[in-house]
Amino acid sequence: MRSRLLNILFWSIISAAFIGPGTITTASSAGANFHLQLLWALLFSTFACFLLQEAAARVSIVSGLNLGQAIAQSFEGKSSRWLILILVVGAIIFGSAAYQTGNILGALVGIQLVFDISAKILVLIIGLVVVLVLSIPSLRIVARLMGFLVVFMGLVFLTTAVFVAQNLSSQEILSGLIIPKIPYESGADLLVLGLIGTTVVPYNLFLGSGVSDKTHQLREMRLGLAVAIFLGGIISMAVLIVGTAIQGEFSFNALAGALTSQLGGWAVYLFGFGMFAAGFSSAITAPLASAITAQSLFGNQNPEKWQRNSTNFRLVWLFVLVVGLGFGMSDVKPVPAIILAQALNGLVLPFVSIFLVFVINNPQLMNKEGLNKRRNNIQMGIVVWITLNLGFFNVLKAVYKTIGLGVPSENYWWFVIGAVATLVSIIVWVRVYKMRQKLISV
Repeated sequence: MRSRLLNILFWSIISAAFIGPGTITTASSAGANFHLQLLWALLFSTFACFLLQEAAARVSIVSGLNLGQAIAQSFEGKSSRWLILILVVGAIIFGSAAYQTGNILGALVGIQLVFDISAKILVLIIGLVVVLVLSIPSLRIVARLMGFLVVFMGLVFLTTAVFVAQNLSSQEILSGLIIPKIPYESGADLLVLGLIGTTVVPYNLFLGSGVSDKTHQLREMRLGLAVAIFLGGIISMAVLIVGTAIQGEFSFNALAGALTSQLGGWAVYLFGFGMFAAGFSSAITAPLASAITAQSLFGNQNPEKWQRNSTNFRLVWLFVLVVGLGFGMSDVKPVPAIILAQALNGLVLPFVSIFLVFVINNPQLMNKEGLNKRRNNIQMGIVVWITLNLGFFNVLKAVYKTIGLGVPSENYWWFVIGAVATLVSIIVWVRVYKMRQKLISV
């Protein structure tokens, strides 16, 4: 029993990594603006998170390689190898830089709810402390402290959600959970993509693969991941339900007010410190995960150039940190910036997932037990197809707005995008099938 609890605690690093300012902002905004209509997106993304994180961890346990190393080895000797590696690491680094903006702004907002301190001074202090922490060899003490504060804040949201849910009918909650629909109101589709991007974090796939190894058992890994991720999903849903109690337009002050009205005046202090803890801990995780991803993809050929104290390693995390600090200093409005960061990572997700599909179906890396079964491939195919649809549509909307054409006709473009996403999915799965057949027969 004790070993199982420790195993669940170990894998809670994944849920702790995705419950940050982005989750709180995006989920509570969804609740405030669209009530329970987008609850299904969190249910879908929780299952998708488990599916993809399990596959990424399985790669490391079975092959002994982390996800980055496995991608690099899968395309060894191919002319497109370097292009693929650069695209993957570029997507992760820029996605992490977008997250870092939300992390810095989230930490900033949290502390300003409690103390009246200049934003620019706070951003500089946060940046300096993050640099100091990333420069030391061990992050365990900081990670445990921040993780405890974030979990404590999660319990506050769960408690508040119970009070708020008393004013909601079970039929409303069930309908929001199981009936997928995107309201026609502006911003709904961006929020759906944001809810997926804030739960299934692309760099977490590399983080989860990086912390697992051959000493872990597949069965124990699956149990630990399942409990940790589904608890994280429940907390995210609780945040959305709390968001429904906000009167008027969403803001952090309005969210703090909703907590205060249910739990008392002390809740604003807990929320402020918890939001700071979530942002600050994620402000350490995002640049570190980016550097680890780059190290895993490019470090095999020149290991000495990608050590923790190497210039290359430090330049990667420094770039991500500087981007976040830059936006934090520029008086960017935190709520739209954080939601946009989650949506950008929702765009990166299908791209990274496709490479995970190739790796998890590679017989040279995975033994018979580790290879994806037909059921797993069908489930991963659905996740990739849905995220491709949402990603393509948001890119199309951005193009339309950029050239001044307003919003595209949704029914027509959903049909076209669905056809394109289906075509891309077919091409990917045909190539995966051919690869499996070719390598199995060798």
